[in-house]
Amino acid sequence: MAPTRRQFVQTAGTVAGLSVLPRFDILLRRHRPAPLRILILGGTGFIGPYHVQYALDRGHRVSIFNRGRTNPGLFPDAEKLIGDRASDLKALEGREWDVVLDNSATDPTWVERSASLLQKAVKRYVFTSTRSVYHDTSRVPMTIDAPVCTRENTPVEAGKPLPYCLAKALAEGVVRRYFPDNHTIVRASLIVGPGDLTDRFTYWPVRIERGGEVLAPGDGTDWVQFIDARDICEWMIRLAEMGTNGTFNGLGPRQPRTFAELLHGIKAVTTADATFTWVAADFLEQHQIRPYQEMPVWMPSKGNRAGFARFDISREVELGLTFRPLAVTAKDTLDYYHAQSPERQEKLRAGIPAEREEEVLAAWRRRGG
Repeated sequence: MAPTRRQFVQTAGTVAGLSVLPRFDILLRRHRPAPLRILILGGTGFIGPYHVQYALDRGHRVSIFNRGRTNPGLFPDAEKLIGDRASDLKALEGREWDVVLDNSATDPTWVERSASLLQKAVKRYVFTSTRSVYHDTSRVPMTIDAPVCTRENTPVEAGKPLPYCLAKALAEGVVRRYFPDNHTIVRASLIVGPGDLTDRFTYWPVRIERGGEVLAPGDGTDWVQFIDARDICEWMIRLAEMGTNGTFNGLGPRQPRTFAELLHGIKAVTTADATFTWVAADFLEQHQIRPYQEMPVWMPSKGNRAGFARFDISREVELGLTFRPLAVTAKDTLDYYHAQSPERQEKLRAGIPAEREEEVLAAWRRRGG
């Protein structure tokens, strides 16, 4: 049975108490780090600007390398280097940095090119990887030593593109090969917050704010973990400052939420009259409503996905990973959405369309749901 609002509020009170502990980065600001020369590969998309701004705020010298096409006017105080990950790295030749932060690589050959070129020119390689590298997420709890995708367990036909999980896993291997003792790899979950153009998290605040009967997946007890872009980007800069070596998971909060807690928490930042109708996972499957697609963020906590949102991140928390309250992420995401053009707001890029949602809800009612 899905939790009632009263049960949710009782649980959320405990969780909220954890959310207002003093933030680790506030404590760090009392002790300014030594300025670093940081090269960021990318830097102008979704997460890149958060890396750049936080690094600048902390007194680091930042160089940004990209094609110069996306948001070229950002960050006048950062050095702009123009090139292409796939074909033109000349702007990086003959230069030295303390840290390179690679947040734009989806092709292991890109990482091969940059890592081989920068092997003797950079002291540390920081790589943004993904939770998707895990071959399955059936363990509870999930930890960093769970098996990842390999060419053996994820075969690819000749001439076919690499699946995302394998591409990222191979890219991690390249980083470790060129920087065996001075790499930092962070396996991020779904990254959310203002600036996200995928609308995968945005769907829920926008849909709940619209009000009315909301199709909610499962029974409310499935677990969910994700990360605000600002939290993971700021943490990665701090890891670079500390010279932290190794591979880590980047998601939260430390105590996973249920999906009911997520939706009620989002509703709490709105004045909407939304109500949630929880529709069984098998019924959604029968009607071709897919987890992480028409129902973004949600993944049934069973089978080989039982640990998908049950990661033990105690080690990461000890290294300073912190989390904004859900209310902050939800409100800032809504504010960002409302600041977009009417054309952009009209059609979300993720989630179930309104007409289809009503069709499935009507079918659920006819079944007696």
